[in-house]
Amino acid sequence: MLNPMMQRPVVKQEIVDFMRQKQKQLTGPLGRIQKEANQRNVPIIPHETVVFLQFLFQQIKPKEILEIGTAIGFSAGLLAQSAPEDARITTIDRFDVMIKEAKINFKTLDIEDKVTLLEGDAADILPTLKGPYDFIFMDSAKSKYIDFLPECLRMLKKGGVIMIDDVFQAGTILQPIEEIPRSQRSIYRKLNLLFDKVLLHEDLTTSLLPLGDGVLLVTKEQDEVEL
Repeated sequence: MLNPMMQRPVVKQEIVDFMRQKQKQLTGPLGRIQKEANQRNVPIIPHETVVFLQFLFQQIKPKEILEIGTAIGFSAGLLAQSAPEDARITTIDRFDVMIKEAKINFKTLDIEDKVTLLEGDAADILPTLKGPYDFIFMDSAKSKYIDFLPECLRMLKKGGVIMIDDVFQAGTILQPIEEIPRSQRSIYRKLNLLFDKVLLHEDLTTSLLPLGDGVLLVTKEQDEVEL
């Protein structure tokens, strides 16, 4: 189900339009997947986040990548395209409809030998993974981010990067909880708990970026980090 908060930009609409229209566009099969997803209103990462990920990967060159939330496979395709030639991507999803479409897209993108799709609930799968990973991308249920984070930190290499998408809820995380619709209050509480846990943590370096509905970057400075 599409999160209505994702349709409300956290920066001026004209700036969003500029970032989406003026930056280099995707081409080939991945560009077609992006265009078709936007036409169908399928939630994928917006173009400003696409460009940022491409830039980031040029700097950190991750070889072992974990994604939580495959959806239709667009972001995994982007990660595969942006990462070094010998990189490996593990991605997790539990929704059959998304998994079916992701597999088709992986075949279209010719990345089936580079991507491992794990089917099931991330809460069950994450404890079974060993890592270590250079880069972890979380783009799944927002209320689960804080629950998944300890396992992600366990598997993240020292100096590795966790990128968490859609953390601003259109800026409503700043409002009093009484102003939040009851259906959104669990997400509101969990996202604010996430910020409380990581933004001032002495063993983590973090950065918040107003891309899409907000991006949180986390790097760990020690081999083991306790929240």
